[in-house]
Amino acid sequence: MFQVKRVLPHDCSCFIMARATRRRRQVNRSDATGGDVKKILVVDDQPTIRQLLRITLETADREVLLAESGEHALEIARRTSPDLVIMDIMMPGGMDGFETIRSLRADVLLKKCPVLVLTAKDQKAERSRAEEMQVAGFLSKPFHLDELQAQVDRLIV
Repeated sequence: MFQVKRVLPHDCSCFIMARATRRRRQVNRSDATGGDVKKILVVDDQPTIRQLLRITLETADREVLLAESGEHALEIARRTSPDLVIMDIMMPGGMDGFETIRSLRADVLLKKCPVLVLTAKDQKAERSRAEEMQVAGFLSKPFHLDELQAQVDRLIV
């Protein structure tokens, strides 16, 4: 068990303070699962968030893929067909999270993939827009790792 206490960079005024059990197991995934590894794509421009989610969610039967932008997320999603996408909304540069979700929904092979929004933008307008895009869940930063884990467990069957 280890403690995670992370202060995000100055451009995001939230804190993540949580306890987590390190879930990554030092076993061969194909041996442990019979080859049925679920893929989770984490899309966030903050490297600390990406790594925190990888440490928290990756297990013998779950592989966590990381993308720092919407464009990169689409490349990875088209190549790997993830079982779940965890999407930040505010990302600098090209595509924001909503544009990326729209592109996922437009792709025949990816449109059924559940999307969990994880964002510091927790206003009614963002929640409504996310609901209109039929996302599977919405968590706001700061978040508790236990709550995130419960959402992921619910969405990955």
